[in-house]
Amino acid sequence: MAAAKRLEVEIDGRRLSLSNLDKVLYPEVGFTKGHVIDYYTRVAPAVLKHLHGRPLTLKRYPNGVDAPYFYEKQCPSHAPEWVQTTGVDSSRARDGKINFCMANDLPTLVWLANLADLELHTSLALAEDYGSPTVIAFDLDPGPPATIVECAEVALELRMVFEHLGMEAFAKTSGSKGMQVYVPLNTPTSYGQTRPFSRGLAELLERRRPELVVSEMAKAKRRGKVFVDWSQNADFKTTVCVYSLRALAQPSVSTPLTWDEVENVTASRDPDDLVFTASEVLERVAEHGDLFAPVVETRQELPDRL
Repeated sequence: MAAAKRLEVEIDGRRLSLSNLDKVLYPEVGFTKGHVIDYYTRVAPAVLKHLHGRPLTLKRYPNGVDAPYFYEKQCPSHAPEWVQTTGVDSSRARDGKINFCMANDLPTLVWLANLADLELHTSLALAEDYGSPTVIAFDLDPGPPATIVECAEVALELRMVFEHLGMEAFAKTSGSKGMQVYVPLNTPTSYGQTRPFSRGLAELLERRRPELVVSEMAKAKRRGKVFVDWSQNADFKTTVCVYSLRALAQPSVSTPLTWDEVENVTASRDPDDLVFTASEVLERVAEHGDLFAPVVETRQELPDRL
């Protein structure tokens, strides 16, 4: 068997050995590992601020999106010494601690892409204060035949509630079939506050719009409705990061949206209006900058009650 081809590169003073750049990871469209590395390199100015300082769960597809994958919470033992990590106490780990990778810089991001870590899943909290989430996240998951169009309707309901509370919210596609709404806090709080708040709001929306919203995970109740998953607001959960690729037939991306785009899809009723591939996202960032930047910049306090 021929030895795998390797390319030695230096990025910001760090030496990396990149391998199998021609390996196709998205067979339907011929998107290779080299394309994955190129995408993450070019989107780095936008995505790194959303990764920085956050425990990262890897989701690796060494043989492409049509082959088996695996999650990796423990940072690989073969990680270069310059990859920054953080130890988090966890009853779910065999030795009581998980040593997460953190993608704090471009060399680490490229190293991860070279591992075929297609998807980047981050904590809602920073490693330095792991019990204090910086955002509240609502994961909107459509039950067929509902689509991202119905998710957009729910996202607008969420925005209306937070506007009433004097707070800003920001939407992004999941990069798959749904949508997520993030409410930045960046002020002292805890999951003990954000989790019941998010659950209460999901249940409020279900009472307001029972034909559209469900707040329970039971699949039997979700047909044709949008499950508002409030349970992501927990220290043991991670959520797909903005600008992350998704492991689907084409290299779609979890993409920040304007509220005009969210409103427009409720008029067009075309789910494809909110599907963006890697190349399209790079064009959007070049034109609009990072639409999700306020999520790491805006300071808001969680209200005592709805």
